[in-house]
Amino acid sequence: MPSTAYSPNWGPRIDAVGHRVVHGGDRFRAATIIDDAVEQAIEELSPLAPLHNPAALAGIRAARRALPDVPHVAVFDTAFHHTLPPAAFTYAIDAELAAAHHIRRYGFHGTSYRIVGERAAQLLERPLADLRMVVLHLGNGASVAAVSGGRSVDTSMGLTPLEGLVMGTRSGDIDPAVLIYLARNAGMTTDELDDLLNRRSGLLGLAGRADMRELVDAAESGDPAARLALDVYLHRIRHYIGAYAAEMGGLDAVVFTAGVGENSAVVRAGSVAGLEFLGIRLDAAANQSPSRAPRSVAAAGSRVEVLVVPTDEERQIARETVAAILVGA
Repeated sequence: MPSTAYSPNWGPRIDAVGHRVVHGGDRFRAATIIDDAVEQAIEELSPLAPLHNPAALAGIRAARRALPDVPHVAVFDTAFHHTLPPAAFTYAIDAELAAAHHIRRYGFHGTSYRIVGERAAQLLERPLADLRMVVLHLGNGASVAAVSGGRSVDTSMGLTPLEGLVMGTRSGDIDPAVLIYLARNAGMTTDELDDLLNRRSGLLGLAGRADMRELVDAAESGDPAARLALDVYLHRIRHYIGAYAAEMGGLDAVVFTAGVGENSAVVRAGSVAGLEFLGIRLDAAANQSPSRAPRSVAAAGSRVEVLVVPTDEERQIARETVAAILVGA
């Protein structure tokens, strides 16, 4: 996080370093200044985010070695979702086993949801506290959150970033008995099942492509596997929009963000197709018009706003880094 101060030897002076860490478990409910104990805790949580926490930890260790005299702050994706009610974060398994192993829904992409929710409220010129929003963070990793009054009340990712929407290489929701079946009948080990669900599933598993641009082009060119993959992807999104509207008792806005959400008109249109009964009506021309600006793509008279709001997780990480340092001062 460079400051405006200048050092003739090093260029812009670095006052602090903010690190995105995907999984904070139930230990970290806010951005936290990193010491050796925090570093060790992040390592212990790595099995819950095997694609993310180890890489973040490597970055933290390298940065602490390179910049030992400035504070380093871990900003956790999971922190935003600590407002989930028990009914939303509790899995229906043996309660003592779940408690012993900290098994619950945690949710992810929290830094994105926080800043996008605030910017959506600004765009609508309404208090964040008055809004019920379904926010879709659609990238190679994808999730959806029900944000009511600025607080997360439900989200699609769970104990790990694997649950929920179909993603680039991750399966999202799946009957857990599929894993038992594959272990018994295909002889697959836990490591092989982990690799299957995290690295060989999702759009890649269905159509051999993890890039949404390539998938849409192939689907529109008549590739049946690509068409099915896109249909499955959009079906899952519509499922969550409807479910979360019901949970919140209504809906004021659907918000698209992240790489796919911000840039794919096809995905936005397909995500809300058939949801007119909820009051969602899309302006086809506005949706097709490319822009980098926060904007509405809802039709005139739509009871529910449809927004495209670019995320800025780096800015949010910087904000939370400063806040953590001020609290710790």
